[in-house]
Amino acid sequence: MISINNTNTSIEALTMNYPPESIQYKVIRILTDSQHAYNYSSMNQLFFEADLRNSIITASRRLNSSNFSFKIFRKSTCNTNYWERTGEGGFLLKKNVLPTVAISDIITNSSEYGTECATAMVVVYYLALLEVFTEKRYNELFTDIYLMDWQHLDYKIGIQQYRYIKDFLPGDCRYFKNPDVDPLVPEWQGENTIDLGDGTYYGHGLGINTAEEIVDTLNRYRFEDANESAYLLESATRPNFKRLYSLSSD
Repeated sequence: MISINNTNTSIEALTMNYPPESIQYKVIRILTDSQHAYNYSSMNQLFFEADLRNSIITASRRLNSSNFSFKIFRKSTCNTNYWERTGEGGFLLKKNVLPTVAISDIITNSSEYGTECATAMVVVYYLALLEVFTEKRYNELFTDIYLMDWQHLDYKIGIQQYRYIKDFLPGDCRYFKNPDVDPLVPEWQGENTIDLGDGTYYGHGLGINTAEEIVDTLNRYRFEDANESAYLLESATRPNFKRLYSLSSD
């Protein structure tokens, strides 16, 4: 159920600007049909989340279609015109480089970049935010980008993990865990993915697949005589959409 400023609002009023096949429509429909109460201060706050979720999916598809490659951290690569590669394999934004230019370059010159799936999810968020923030505001807010993992994601994005939830939404980051991974290939201990809203998931290095296909792939990298299958966790990782909305205005 969705309420706007603690007032129930019809699905027709909330979706009138979106075609039924759109990601935004799917997001609002799931929230409206939920047994859980979702309250937004305004319609614009809700629309911002729906639009950003759509942008997260668009960014995932763009990365998947690019030459952005999978490499373990010790072999990661980046365009050193914009990024400093650190000893742990992350990419630190260089001084006097515009954040919008550096993030856009990951698509423009994607063949120069390679890293693990956790960093790819961070890249997805920064790419998606390009679509919902003005260039000026983006460059004001994200001046110290470090592309590595969740722990290094800008605090303003407010990343949070929601455990054992019932409402999974397009644009959620979902994790496939491989508990019996072969210790010789620890990079296959799991896969961070983006829910694309159509029954498929984007995982860096794996591409776009169904949940069953991702599980089958991870199961190939278990130790001999393993008896526990890989599986999709009942949790979701999300940015703080409401905080980002409050930061989006110049």
